[in-house]
Amino acid sequence: MAPLTRVILYVKDVERSAAFYALHFGFSVQRSPSDRITELVPADGGTRLLLHKAGKAQKLGQVAVKLVFDVKDISGFCEMAKSHGLVFGSPHQADGYQFANAKDPDGNSLQVSSRACRQMATD
Repeated sequence: MAPLTRVILYVKDVERSAAFYALHFGFSVQRSPSDRITELVPADGGTRLLLHKAGKAQKLGQVAVKLVFDVKDISGFCEMAKSHGLVFGSPHQADGYQFANAKDPDGNSLQVSSRACRQMATD
């Protein structure tokens, strides 16, 4: 098995995006002067985001990929994020969990979801 451990995200402004994901989702930022990728490391050891400067002809904010962050309290998280300038849409109720959607500074789709925290019905 080969686990998914990294996702490359193409952005216009690497510094702005690194600050955004560090502030709102607690990533630590790792840079190397010889590498053009900035690596964002989650505190829990989960999947890393690799920020790569987008080329001039590259379209950003496509919906082909959506980053989903696990959060237990969707409404509480959205309120806290709003106080830091990140506005999510209204929370939606799904099959035993909630989620809310937003965009990063480059228009990339992201979501907070309590799906991983839901109680699964047992027979």
